[in-house]
Amino acid sequence: MQSKQTTMIYTAQDIKKGNAIDVTITDMAFGGKGLAKLQLEEGKIVMFVPNTIPGQKVRARIFKKKKSFLEGKLMEILEKSPDETPVEFQPISGAPYITLPVEKQREYKKSTTIEQYRRIGKVDNIEDLFDTYIESPTSFHYRNKMEYAFSTIRYDLKEEETLDDEFALGFKRRGTWWIVEDLDKDSGLFDVEFENKLQDIRTYLEKTGLPAWHPPKKHGFYRYLTVRKSYANNQLLLNLTTSKTGLVHFDKQAFVKCVLDLFGERVAGILFTINDSLGERAHNDENDYEMLYGENLIKENLLGLSFEVSMQSFFQTNPKSAERLYTKVIDYVMEGMDYSDQDMVMDLFCGTGTIGQLISKKTGVQVIGVDIVAEAIENAKENAKRNEVSTAKWFAADVGKFLSQYPEYEGKIKTIVLDPPRGGIAPKTLIKVGKTGAKRIVYVSCNPATQSRDIEVLKEHGYEMKKISFVDQFPHTAHIEAIAIFEKS
Repeated sequence: MQSKQTTMIYTAQDIKKGNAIDVTITDMAFGGKGLAKLQLEEGKIVMFVPNTIPGQKVRARIFKKKKSFLEGKLMEILEKSPDETPVEFQPISGAPYITLPVEKQREYKKSTTIEQYRRIGKVDNIEDLFDTYIESPTSFHYRNKMEYAFSTIRYDLKEEETLDDEFALGFKRRGTWWIVEDLDKDSGLFDVEFENKLQDIRTYLEKTGLPAWHPPKKHGFYRYLTVRKSYANNQLLLNLTTSKTGLVHFDKQAFVKCVLDLFGERVAGILFTINDSLGERAHNDENDYEMLYGENLIKENLLGLSFEVSMQSFFQTNPKSAERLYTKVIDYVMEGMDYSDQDMVMDLFCGTGTIGQLISKKTGVQVIGVDIVAEAIENAKENAKRNEVSTAKWFAADVGKFLSQYPEYEGKIKTIVLDPPRGGIAPKTLIKVGKTGAKRIVYVSCNPATQSRDIEVLKEHGYEMKKISFVDQFPHTAHIEAIAIFEKS
C-alpha cells in the first residue's frame, strides 16, 4: 500500500547536501531503499533513503545530490507506515523491516530484484526466466552468529538521548559507528536465551571497573563480544575482544565463571582476543586468540554433512535456509545434464568446500574445488575427509592460471559453480571463466546488483541466462540471494 504523496514544496536551500529534511516514503527500490518524491519550486526530484518502508514519514540527511536524484541517510522515523505491525522484540538497526509482515517483505524483494535484472542486466524477459522464490524456513531467530559492540557512548532508547561516560553493550545505533544501544532483550534474529541474558554479562563486566571502548577517542578496554551458535547441538562459542589497556586487572577465569553460570553446558568454548588496532573490527589481523575454556570450534550439519566451524571461518549465517539454497544449486547443476566419468564440475570460490562436497556426495559427480585462499582449501580437504567425500579434489589457485597449471583438466569441466563475495567477480576473472568452455555456469550471488552487471560479460562469451531463483536468506533485511543458470549457446 502506498501512502499519499506529500504536498510540501521544497526550496533549493532545503535540498542542499548535509541538510536534514522530512519526507514521506512512497515506494521501494532495490536494496531496501525507500523512495520519496519531492516537489520542488522548479520541478520534481526523487530521494532514496535506505532502510525505510513505503508509508513512513522520516527525517533523512542528504549526503549525495545529483541532477535527477538525492540520496539520504535515515536519521529518525517520524511516523510509521500503515503496513507495519507491532513486534515483541527489541528493535535494532540490523533488522529495519521486522515490523513489516514477512509476506510484504517478500513482495518488495521480489519485485525490486526483478527490476534490477531488467534495468542493469538488460534481461527483458526476466519474468519468463524466473523459476522460484525460496523462503527462509524460519523468519525469526535464524542467525547462527552475532557481534555485539561495547561503547562509552550510549543511546538511551527510553529517554531518546545520547549519553557519554556510559557502559553500553549491544548494537551500534543506525547510521553511527560510535553510539551503541544496549540490547536488553531478544532482537528476534539470534538465540533467545543468550540475548535475554546479555544484560547480565553487561552488568558483570561493568562491575569490573574496566571501561568500555570509546570509539572516537580510541581508548578503553572492552571492545566486542562475538557469539556463534550451533543448531546441530544448541551450543555457544564466545569470543571477548578487548584492548591491552587494563588487561592486568581483568580476571579471565571470573569472566568464564560468569558465562558458565548463565549458560551452563550450552557453552562449547570461550575465547579471548586482544585487539589494539584503531579500526572498528572485532578481530585483529593476526587472528590470535587465547582459549579460556572448552573448544575453539563448534559443529554444524548441512544436508547430512558435518562441518567444524571456528569463530573466524566463513559459514552460512542462516544454515536452514542455506540447505534450501544448496539443494537448488545441486538441482541446477544436474538439471538436464548427462555427466560422463570424464566430466567434471568446478566449484569456483569454493571456500571451505561446502557446495562442492554436497554436489559430490549427493550426485557422485567429480568436483574440482578452487579458491585462492590456501587456508580455506586446507579446511575443505579436512571437511571432505570427515564427510567421506572421495570424488572431489581441492586446489589453492587463481582460476585464471588454474588450467595452465593443471592442463589435464582442460576440456573436462562441463559445469562451473560460481559463488563469489558481495563485490562479484573481477572482469578479468569472468573472462577467464568464459574461456574454460564449460557448457553451464551456475552462478550463486549474494548481491544481485553485481550479478546483473556480470550478465553482459557472460553474454559476450556466449552464455545466456536460462533460469533464475531468489533465496530469502535474511528476513527483515534488504538482502536477497540469487541462483542463475547460464548456458553456452
